[in-house]
Amino acid sequence: MSEDWNTKYGTRRVRRDPPTLDEAIFAAIGITDDLEAQAEIAASLMGMPLDAVLAEVRKIARSSSRSATRVIAGEQGAQRSIVVERRVIRKFGNDKRTGT
Repeated sequence: MSEDWNTKYGTRRVRRDPPTLDEAIFAAIGITDDLEAQAEIAASLMGMPLDAVLAEVRKIARSSSRSATRVIAGEQGAQRSIVVERRVIRKFGNDKRTGT
């Protein structure tokens, strides 16, 4: 299909934006855990050379491995997990009802 086509409502266009390098690497991380394979996937999505993408993949892997997990040591070095949940309270505008 071409970029522009006519419908009964008028001419329609599709905007095609190539992914950014960060988006391509994020997609590759979701597919595989291997850094080499992530770089190949991201390079093929972007149409960039493998060496340039591999450097960025390694840089992102280093930064995400440091901040990905936080463990708190309790008594006698035992590790425990902490789960934080956000509770959403909805307040409606019609809380003040008049009685009949």
